[in-house]
Amino acid sequence: MLVLAVDTATPAVTAGVVELAPDSPPRLLAKRVTLNAKAHGELLTPHISDSLEEAGKTYADLDAIVVGAGPGPFTGLRVGLATAAALGQALNRPVYPVATTDAIAKDAASGHPLLVATDARRKEVYWAAYDAAGRRTDGPHVERPADLAEKLPKLGVHHATGEGAEIYADVLGLDTLSFKHPTPEGLVAAAAAEVLAKARPAALTPLYLRRPDAVEPTGRKRVTRA
Repeated sequence: MLVLAVDTATPAVTAGVVELAPDSPPRLLAKRVTLNAKAHGELLTPHISDSLEEAGKTYADLDAIVVGAGPGPFTGLRVGLATAAALGQALNRPVYPVATTDAIAKDAASGHPLLVATDARRKEVYWAAYDAAGRRTDGPHVERPADLAEKLPKLGVHHATGEGAEIYADVLGLDTLSFKHPTPEGLVAAAAAEVLAKARPAALTPLYLRRPDAVEPTGRKRVTRA
């Protein structure tokens, strides 16, 4: 099966074309990744087109789409989900959402209980915990690193990965693996069972985990004349 993978839940604008077959790991055919937290909207569609061209494929060749559903900041995360949804509808292809932290855990494949922590800004991290087989055991959540550090003994993890894990390595005190952002292979691996089974995809629900900064005004401003 030919799968398009996209993710905009981190500062990385990620797109890739991946070949998926039973009983074998996902095989990357082409990818485009740019680290620019302010350019998801401008870069994602060109990245998709360039990846398809490099792989020698067209949109019509795709069998499925996998998209990172976060957790991530509002603006960036919406770009990936909206783009994947639009392509799925236009091509009549299933779109499978996966937690971005699940994809990073698949990339790391440490063989040990693992913490995945990405940068949530505001001096917080998005995090999820995984067992030695890469199955999620807790999360995802958003939390201050110091509060998360207090929970680590109960989580039973000794390794961490993700950009948040690197930024706050001194607070978390865990051995850090160098997987900051999800790869197309990791995204597809996280959804592989569903994609191969041609299961009905889950709803494309973004994992924001917190309310937006912007709020609707609750009343009219009072205007006074001098």
